[in-house]
Amino acid sequence: MSKADVLANEPEYRPTDDEPFMNERQLEYFRRKLLVWKDEIRRESRETVAHLQAETENHPDLADRATSETDRSLELRTRDRQRKLISKIDEALRRIEDGSYGYCEETGEPIGLARLDARPIATLSLEAQERHERRERIHRDD
Repeated sequence: MSKADVLANEPEYRPTDDEPFMNERQLEYFRRKLLVWKDEIRRESRETVAHLQAETENHPDLADRATSETDRSLELRTRDRQRKLISKIDEALRRIEDGSYGYCEETGEPIGLARLDARPIATLSLEAQERHERRERIHRDD
């Protein structure tokens, strides 16, 4: 186990601006955070599949049947979003491996640690994300 593994495993460790950006310890912190998140999503997905398989009963009441179908549909949409999220987590893990993690895809500038801690799959700095969202709003309003 490397020194970064030991240090990133400390429960109270949080990356700070006082240390070099995306040093070994920070990369390990974010790698572990992404892996835990991915494992949680997979666990929830397995639970959903088990739940959907268990609830195959046919409700005689139309309202109960409609409610059950709505719940199923919502659950499946949620799982689809989470499947896409796993792809983004995998992309972030690849960026950690290739050394590009933590840097804005648009500007090449560092993405803030607070933003990465809140959204570890972020690929744009806060400023670039805001520009992107403004452009989307303008084009959506057309």
